[in-house]
Amino acid sequence: MRCVLLVLKVLLSVLCSEMFVVQAVCPQVCSCSGTVVDCSKRGLTTATLPSSFPPHTTELHLNDNHLTSLPNALLDSLSALRQAVLHGNPWSCDCGVLYLRGWLLKQRNNDLIRNVSCSSPAHLRGRLVVYLVEEEVLESCRYWVCNLALASQISLFIFITVQVLLLVSVILFLRRFNRLTREARRMAAETFTGEDDATQTSEYVTLKDRDM
Repeated sequence: MRCVLLVLKVLLSVLCSEMFVVQAVCPQVCSCSGTVVDCSKRGLTTATLPSSFPPHTTELHLNDNHLTSLPNALLDSLSALRQAVLHGNPWSCDCGVLYLRGWLLKQRNNDLIRNVSCSSPAHLRGRLVVYLVEEEVLESCRYWVCNLALASQISLFIFITVQVLLLVSVILFLRRFNRLTREARRMAAETFTGEDDATQTSEYVTLKDRDM
């Protein structure tokens, strides 16, 4: 009887550990069935996309989401991957699409290649990502870098302006404080001098009265 209970405990622990492993490697926002990982129609964006998938994945469904790009090296570790469904996403063909374009160039599935097209920018809308000329993508990168540099310069100018205004405010405050301090000292000195004169006058009057 004890042997039977021991065997049952071992089996339960093995099953629980296997279930834990499956849950740990399968992203919470997706559903996994064997080696198929389905993350389609989950409203995923590039920011909310899982950072990794089970290493044994053979099919990955990312279609009909809100993906604009894929993080670098996201699919590189999936050596068993045979099919990736990527259509139905608003791919943005700028600097962020370079990894996806490079990955597609290595694929031999024509259906996969035909289903991945640009949604933006406007002059590239409808173009297949895999057939983009690298210079076209890099051109959009230049604009992005220029805009970032301009934003940085504007932010720096605003920061320096605020610092200058604060410095001017501190200088004006210190000048006003010094002026008020000098006036307070002058008034205190005048008050002290007046009291001394009054005391001396009073003493003089007292001595004069005594002499009389």
